[in-house]
Amino acid sequence: MRQTAPEGRGPVRYGPPAPDTGLPVLPGLAGLLAAAAGRTAAEPPGGGPVLREAAAGYWWRRGLRTHPEDVVAAPGAPALLLALIAAHGGDLLLPRPCPAWWTPQARLLGRPAYHVPTPAEAGGVPDPYALLETVRRIRAEGGDPRVVLLSVADDPTATVAAPELVREACEAAVAEGLHVISDETWRDTLHHPGDTVLLSPAEMCPDDVTVLADLGGALTPAAWPCAVARFPPTDPSRADRWTDPRARVLDVLTVLGALVPGPVAPAMAHALDEPEDVTARARRAAAVHGLLAGAAHHAVLAAGALARPPQAGRHLYADLGPLRAGLAARGVTDSLELESHLTARLGAQATGGHRFGDELGALRVRFGTGMFLGANEEERAEALGAPDPVELPHVARALEDFGGALEELR
Repeated sequence: MRQTAPEGRGPVRYGPPAPDTGLPVLPGLAGLLAAAAGRTAAEPPGGGPVLREAAAGYWWRRGLRTHPEDVVAAPGAPALLLALIAAHGGDLLLPRPCPAWWTPQARLLGRPAYHVPTPAEAGGVPDPYALLETVRRIRAEGGDPRVVLLSVADDPTATVAAPELVREACEAAVAEGLHVISDETWRDTLHHPGDTVLLSPAEMCPDDVTVLADLGGALTPAAWPCAVARFPPTDPSRADRWTDPRARVLDVLTVLGALVPGPVAPAMAHALDEPEDVTARARRAAAVHGLLAGAAHHAVLAAGALARPPQAGRHLYADLGPLRAGLAARGVTDSLELESHLTARLGAQATGGHRFGDELGALRVRFGTGMFLGANEEERAEALGAPDPVELPHVARALEDFGGALEELR
């Protein structure tokens, strides 16, 4: 008998939310939003000049030459990625695992998407040799690979790919005529920015990389929809209106009505300008979530499971394969059942690896570190301001319960 998916868990309706900061909105951003509440018109397609100028400055400060005409803004990364995929056409190549919201974009457009294994060192970037072999196989079968998606600071694995790996993967993609879309939403959430080198693919292949970033990754509340994309300034196709990818993206956004809300735009532009209050909050939030991710990583290893050391973001990706016998004794044999079991046991979302393109039989799961911050705003604020949040009683209890839930499976 065919089972009915639980409400909200259908293949399209359910998309695991990105791990949130769990922190209150900055007063400065809230004030700008309130002041602009009277704006009744949306931003023009791709964003107005103030918003695009702020985005250009954001990338200039990261070593990427950018002008407002190279930028497009949209109400969230999913709408923007959908437009990018539609603009470039062809088949997609994705790392395995990859963000849960990538593959549905290709599915909605009817585009074939092929997952490429990632190396053992880090997720988010496909293994260069596996990438070349996958391209060869797709073409031999009559396919048309055109775009490879990657994320240097990765969701779900929380790793940061080494510059050598990024270079080799991008050079392999460009040599095969593929365009690279680099999702850099999590680049400003490095746990130890002084010790971690993050290199954007756009720094190495400036003519062949479009950079995508959702502001909710680090700078703004996730509930405020805004994402920006940077197009290659020197791409020769930009000279022709009919082959310009940016122009085609604007066409798609216009058809979708995917416009940045007018009241949101001033706050987003302010965040992209990176005043001290925004950057200080982002740095502190990244450090706190890094400490929590490190403690959760230790608990995973202590229970006999596996996980790469987290380097960015607000999450941890664990492989509970070594605990398969204990899970099977509880009726858990795949990642869908693992998701249901751990979500119920922890009282917080634990997302199975099948959502990220991993095989259903692989017992992998993403944990968000926000569940350790506290149950209310006061506890979360205390964790943000503490020298070592792991030592706070409510955080220590949450981490102990997390470790206990894993130890039960041994």
